[in-house]
Amino acid sequence: MLQNEERLRLGDAWANKDLAFANEVGDFVSETHFRRQSFAPVLKRAGLPPMRFHDLRHTAATLLLARGVHPKIVSEMLGHSSIAITLDLYSHVTPTMQRETAAVMDSVLSG
Repeated sequence: MLQNEERLRLGDAWANKDLAFANEVGDFVSETHFRRQSFAPVLKRAGLPPMRFHDLRHTAATLLLARGVHPKIVSEMLGHSSIAITLDLYSHVTPTMQRETAAVMDSVLSG
């Protein structure tokens, strides 16, 4: 709503980049500004330790893989050029997945 008001107020001066999160003129938000003014306060209010915004990406991938989402889907979501990159980066998830897979195979074979 505020973004739309700014866009209307600025008219042709608005950098129409169709961003979900834009600065006051419609352009990209600077990383430093975002981290200090938005992300850090949200973490603090949530009682979470300081972290990089990029850590959320790793957390999301790890949680999805741990819940059995197919690695190809996670790889595409992350924009990796191959599933091998995703599996190399998130191989720490696989021991749990291997145990769960063995339990499924046991169930299948034991009828």
